Amino acid sequence: MAKPRVLFLCNANSARSLMGEALLRHLAGDRFEAFSAGTEPDRPHEMTLEALRKQNIETSGLASKSLDDFAGQHFDTVIVLCDKAQQACRDWQGSRDEHLYWDIRDPRHIERDNAYEQALQEIRQRLSLWLQLKAHDDNRR
Repeated sequence: MAKPRVLFLCNANSARSLMGEALLRHLAGDRFEAFSAGTEPDRPHEMTLEALRKQNIETSGLASKSLDDFAGQHFDTVIVLCDKAQQACRDWQGSRDEHLYWDIRDPRHIERDNAYEQALQEIRQRLSLWLQLKAHDDNRR
């Protein structure tokens, strides 16, 4: 049976969505396929990669991708991490069974030393709860 596909989406695909992709692979890569994209992709921010490495989360293979790269593809879940991407997702030419919106502040615009670590922690908390719900749903089947 194919693993459920999850797409994390934000504006630049340089921080939050990459964190989501890497975290899901780290926490439940045996149960889910994780992807990320941006509506206006930039490149992975070095502070994003550093925050992930500090938590011993694999960063190899992480790259910024455009939402257009996934047009026509199906995802079981799309998790949108910012307002701008939420707007673009409405017109996206892909399909999804579940659409979640987690408004995580962009660490690039927060002037604190630990902004990337805080964003990573917030995504981890939400993702952990979501994974618990998924496990509960799977056990009920």
